[in-house]
Amino acid sequence: MNQNPEQIARDNIDHQLLAGGWVIQGIKQINLHAGVGVAVKEYVTDVGPADYILFVEGKPCGVIEAKREEEGHRIGIHESQAEYYANAKLKHLKNESLPFVYISTGEVTTFTDFTDPKPRARELFSFHRPETLSSSTLSSSMSATVAFTTFGNKCWNITMLLKLA
Repeated sequence: MNQNPEQIARDNIDHQLLAGGWVIQGIKQINLHAGVGVAVKEYVTDVGPADYILFVEGKPCGVIEAKREEEGHRIGIHESQAEYYANAKLKHLKNESLPFVYISTGEVTTFTDFTDPKPRARELFSFHRPETLSSSTLSSSMSATVAFTTFGNKCWNITMLLKLA
């Protein structure tokens, strides 16, 4: 198989999304209710196609900007591009800005929650499950629960820590 580096990154991202419970669809086969979470590839926006738009319970909630693996050591320089897509208008939808932004090489993934009063990119081990980003799980006062935090060398999902408390 002769793939370019960005195609390899997208294959790795697809694998991680599927493992996390997302349904992946192409732009020509959209069914936003095929699962709790649907990731649509190459969704058209007013600024061009986004690599992936994430829908939870049929509503847009995030964007994934895919980058080739070689960009992993300097992934932060792509934050403004990903935020640009998060603020774009999605074709056929009247949407607000998307609150969740991921940038991923398939090996290195960062996440920014723009509902956070001081949003900043955090490195993750994997994408959030759709249920974690669900409106029934998430309210504006609980937006920090989707963030991951580091204790020592372990990364913990704050949502899980709050459920254990």
